[in-house]
Amino acid sequence: MNFPYLSRYQPVLLSVFRFVTGLLLFQYGMTKLFHIPQVAVFANPPPLIWTAGLIELVLGATLMIGLFTRLSAFILSGEMAFAYFLGHVFHISKEGPAVFLPLLNGGTAAILFCFACLYLAAAGGGAISVDALMGKESEATGGAFARR
Repeated sequence: MNFPYLSRYQPVLLSVFRFVTGLLLFQYGMTKLFHIPQVAVFANPPPLIWTAGLIELVLGATLMIGLFTRLSAFILSGEMAFAYFLGHVFHISKEGPAVFLPLLNGGTAAILFCFACLYLAAAGGGAISVDALMGKESEATGGAFARR
């Protein structure tokens, strides 16, 4: 099935996708650093989790406004891959065998964030972003590989 009428919304939907992804990561940073909202898992985070929260807070905010989108998203993608393997597969805080299946290790969100940010690193910030205002993104698709 083809929906050609939806393609005209691609630049705006890319911006919405970027904003929502940044907002969700920002939320994780807020709960890890400031306990807003309070989540039992992050009540007393070790330094590695606190550092991840700082990255998520700052780069999630830059994603929301679309500033340095490609770089921010690339760093966040790597952080989420790191989080998946250290925090979910190999359980740095627990003993026992590695669990690779995301449904069993609770790492589904980390994988999804990893690939969402990897996509944003390739696609850019979209039409509604600070990057687009500064002229760092193409008006056509919001990305570096605009049709010529």
